[in-house]
Amino acid sequence: MPLPKPPAKRATLLTQTDFDSQAAPKPGKRSQKTSSSAEPASPAELHLYDSHAEAVAPVLPPVAPEHHHVKRPAVEPKVRKPRGDGPPKLFVLDTNVLMHDPMSLFRFEEHDIYLPMITLEELDSHKRGMTEVARNARQVSRDLDALAATMGTRDASGMSEGLPLARTGHREAAGKLYFQTNLLDVNLPAGLPQGKADNQILGVVQALRESETKRDVVLVSKDINMRIKARALGLPAEDYFNDKTLEDGDLLYTGVLQLPADFWDRHGKTMESWNQGGLTYYRISGPLVPALLINQFVFFEAPGAAPLYAKVTEITGKTAVLRTLREYTHTKNAVWGVTARNREQNFALNLLMDPECDFITLTGTAGTGKTLMTLAAGLSQVMDDRRYTEIIVTRVTVPVGEDIGFLPGTEEEKMGPWMGALDDNLEVLSKSDGGAGEWGRAATNDLVRSKIRIKSLNFMRGRTFLNKYVIIDEAQNLTPKQMKTLITRAGPGTKIVCLGNLAQIDTPYLTEGSSGLTYAVDRFKGWPHSGHIMLARGERSRLADFASEVL
Repeated sequence: MPLPKPPAKRATLLTQTDFDSQAAPKPGKRSQKTSSSAEPASPAELHLYDSHAEAVAPVLPPVAPEHHHVKRPAVEPKVRKPRGDGPPKLFVLDTNVLMHDPMSLFRFEEHDIYLPMITLEELDSHKRGMTEVARNARQVSRDLDALAATMGTRDASGMSEGLPLARTGHREAAGKLYFQTNLLDVNLPAGLPQGKADNQILGVVQALRESETKRDVVLVSKDINMRIKARALGLPAEDYFNDKTLEDGDLLYTGVLQLPADFWDRHGKTMESWNQGGLTYYRISGPLVPALLINQFVFFEAPGAAPLYAKVTEITGKTAVLRTLREYTHTKNAVWGVTARNREQNFALNLLMDPECDFITLTGTAGTGKTLMTLAAGLSQVMDDRRYTEIIVTRVTVPVGEDIGFLPGTEEEKMGPWMGALDDNLEVLSKSDGGAGEWGRAATNDLVRSKIRIKSLNFMRGRTFLNKYVIIDEAQNLTPKQMKTLITRAGPGTKIVCLGNLAQIDTPYLTEGSSGLTYAVDRFKGWPHSGHIMLARGERSRLADFASEVL
């Protein structure tokens, strides 16, 4: 489109003809559009109009430029559709729910929240300290203060009308927040002490059920005994389920998929294969592709047929690319003297030795070789390949039994008793070199320990790991917030490996569905630079395998 001639003198305005020529569309240019299968002539040009609709559109009179004001329509907020047909429920939150998940106020969708006054008193008593519970209590107090600041009137009538939870930016919360502003008539059994906080909350729930007869009033608590007492009094009580990533631990992503028996019959006709770098690639298209994820391992085992062990490396539309694996079960491919003893261990070593995988999670029962394989892969890549500068090992210091008190020494010395698994595996790895002799093994052991750093989780905030191989042991005891804190410490060239057994959670209020390890596995599945393997077969000893099955 040619531009108008520039003005010849100062303060000369465009004429009406020039302005109309710039504002009017050019129908002659639109004939360049071809069919959808052809490439566009100029990719930078984007047409956002309909040529058929414009042909019948009436021609409007031109508007003078000095009065050309466009009035934008007001953006209407999206209204969330409620899931149920009845009136919204009224959930009475116990204090432990708020201290367990500070964002629980905004996780009840269109339903309303009611906070008894004793809940605020308990929040105030738990806000002091540096523990996770104290931090959550302070976060809840800040959220409540922000909601109270949006109250229309400055008297108790504003609280009785309810505070919209969406005013602080949480659009998913369509309900209201109610505080206890008056004394409720509580009629509890005489056997319950009236001064206890749990019993006062139960009294509030009972009084609300009598006053709010048109909708359901439900108590939400993480305390099992609190829910038992509520049900004994005929009051509905529920656990807080929104912190769980999965409802059932059996639904957790395993990272391994067994191919069906008719895989070659249904996918072999359109399959493409080629060799590159000593590995075989297969490009498949068929009904199996939508069920695949990036870095997921697939295997095919059938009597009388050659087995196939491969990894999904690419998914494009309706096609996927499978790549065969490096066989770490053979001694020629041993990693720091360690070879894979079963199929899942071979999958795990392929992930651990892959430089393109930055985040790896390994789960499994005791004795499946998680720590041994991870440490062997780390030493091989630090000492032999020089891919990483050092190994950093950390874990949650949650005791199984009674705590033994404060530990003396530096940070690494204090973490020493918690790193018994690291010492045991280093002892196994140092004995793998049989030809070095006693002096050679001692020198190797000192060199290996100089490349391993033991760090505590309490000092991870604000750190950045550059070209490090980070091992997070016993990751099942981490909360999702702690897991996020650790993973975001990774800098360029760093690999993080999380190990854990979801059947051995020692942190209170954490379950298989709400663990930080489950949270990380579910969120990272399908990312091209992450992988997960669930190890199923124990290789520690026959005693350990039998004990894990029958005990």
